Amino acid sequence: MALTATITEASWLYPFKGIIYFARHPFLYPLLRARLLPCILLSAFVLANLFLWTYLPQVAFLAIFHGRHLAFLNATFLVLGEAAAITALLFECFFADETLVDVFDATLINEGCSHLVATSRMVDPTAGDPVKQLGKPMTSAIYSPFSLRQIIEFIVFLPLNFIPVAGTPLFLVMTGYRAGPLHHYRYLHLLGFTKQQRNIYLNRRKLRYTWFGMTALILQLVPVLSMLFLLTTASGSALWASRLEKKRELAENSNDPEPGPNYQDDPA
Repeated sequence: MALTATITEASWLYPFKGIIYFARHPFLYPLLRARLLPCILLSAFVLANLFLWTYLPQVAFLAIFHGRHLAFLNATFLVLGEAAAITALLFECFFADETLVDVFDATLINEGCSHLVATSRMVDPTAGDPVKQLGKPMTSAIYSPFSLRQIIEFIVFLPLNFIPVAGTPLFLVMTGYRAGPLHHYRYLHLLGFTKQQRNIYLNRRKLRYTWFGMTALILQLVPVLSMLFLLTTASGSALWASRLEKKRELAENSNDPEPGPNYQDDPA
């Protein structure tokens, strides 16, 4: 029983849980519809151009090191990674972050954590479904901060795909290590953590956030649907946050009056 619970609550599963959760909760659909067409058009445009102009040259280059057959596979991952980076950058800059915050906050409210959301924005429990309950932010509302360092590292790590066999998994690990914690920036902001507290909290859970970041990145490599999965991952991130919050509150009430960022949670 304990082993089953540990497996089902593993951090890498939450991006997938977010897809199922999004599909099962129609109150989230308006947030998707508002961004669906820009998502698809932007992703398709970037992907089509990269495959048209850069895929075969990269295959030719990789064939020098990997051989013909492996070069086609690795070049595919390389182009998908490039497309994901470019699309995510453009989408998050112009379309997404406000929507990601709404998806994250609405999921928290639906999971019984409205008190947490209320620390940062107005929440009207009489307004109807969780999305309609969302009011104007009272403080900064950022799902994931713009990180120039992450973008530079993503570009720097892309050549890892040149390494036969091990290159692509290594690329996913390195980028997931950096990207994973950013998905809970909103959660830790709602908790009111200082930068030092946030770093302590994240450092104690590096492996779990790396796994989450890897899974989220893999979903964003899916052609055309990458930005859809960016939204569903925000829902999965909130599901994980709601679980951690309930465990945090339990630990705070039963064991330690002021556990702060050092409280222990399970190894999922």
